[in-house]
Amino acid sequence: MGLPQDKLGVMIGLDEGSSSARISRYETGVHEPAFNIACKLAQALQVDVAYFYCEDDWLANAVLRLQHLTKAQRSDLDAWLADIAPAEPCVN
Repeated sequence: MGLPQDKLGVMIGLDEGSSSARISRYETGVHEPAFNIACKLAQALQVDVAYFYCEDDWLANAVLRLQHLTKAQRSDLDAWLADIAPAEPCVN
């Protein structure tokens, strides 16, 4: 979104003196933000919080597209997905 790190940090309630460093650590993966901070970042950046937890760019881009669907479009997509790829539990 073109926001400087310090401004983004202040937008989500971080101290102005440390906001740039903290956002930089989140971006580089040195530190992972607590879920409540991730939620604030998502709101400030106008993305769904799920975006931050995607394991690849394809899924992240899909999340960005999905968040703009209407309720009816989501329902149609869900039905289509259920037909082609039934949900399976995550196994690690």
